[in-house]
Amino acid sequence: MLALKFTWNPISGLDLGFITIHFYSLMFVVAFSLGFYLMKKMFIREGVAIEKLDSLFIYAVVSILLGARLGHVFFYQTELLWEDPLSVLLPFRFVPEFEFTGFRGLASHGAAIATIFGLYLYNKKVLHKSVLWILDRVVITCASGAVFVRIGNFLNSEMVGKVTDSNLGIQFVQDEISERRAVSLTNIPNPAQAYQALTSDPQFADVISTIPFRYPGQLMEAFGYVFVFLILFILYWKTDARKKSGFLFGLFLLLLMGVRFIVENFKREQVENREDWIFNLNTGQVLSIPFIIIGLYFVITSFTKKTSYEAS
Repeated sequence: MLALKFTWNPISGLDLGFITIHFYSLMFVVAFSLGFYLMKKMFIREGVAIEKLDSLFIYAVVSILLGARLGHVFFYQTELLWEDPLSVLLPFRFVPEFEFTGFRGLASHGAAIATIFGLYLYNKKVLHKSVLWILDRVVITCASGAVFVRIGNFLNSEMVGKVTDSNLGIQFVQDEISERRAVSLTNIPNPAQAYQALTSDPQFADVISTIPFRYPGQLMEAFGYVFVFLILFILYWKTDARKKSGFLFGLFLLLLMGVRFIVENFKREQVENREDWIFNLNTGQVLSIPFIIIGLYFVITSFTKKTSYEAS
């Protein structure tokens, strides 16, 4: 039987002295780099000018990051609009005090909406094909990227699961204990060093023992997304599924949001007192339902259309 049962207290990044490379940010770099590589292979296969790939990369990156941030604010943290509006689009917190936070609040549903809109603009201004043509291909890279983003969430101790006594439980030290408390407990002014002392120094064993074990919601989601990527990848490269307009796009929405809907049952609420608000479904599940329905629609209609792509 699969068993995890360990304490998770990672360093946040590589300290190079003049700059710290955060692992979460690094996962985004890996995701976008792999996506660029995969799209290049697809463009070459289908005879699309590689020069158009640079524009696609820009449209995709801007759409994903902007949509993910605005999605988090509108869906999960609307109070930022009036309490700390500058923090909506800047990697800083200004209330109650100034602090560099990075873009920690990102929502995949917002990224999905913005990406569709961004690719519509890209297709209209640059590619000049059917918008479903580019969507059917970009979703393969989105699926691979989603894996690394969720791994990044795990490295950042974000999006943790509900408390469990099962063998899948993990103690997330940095989720349970704030930086300020870690510094206070250890009397070490550097938060990173304070965190490491909590798990390396036996005198803090009692503190660690009070941290509950939780489902690794991020890893569960990443695991599911691996299969979504493999299914789409194989269907594109090994079958004629890529010729069915909208099929891969619809299947992506159906599978990815299906995984999200299921895993949400094991994840802790992202915003306190704002979950389980309709039919005992949380915000992530409610937002996933429209995407699942849209995905099912495109999968079905892709088989009823009389025309298909002239793909190689």
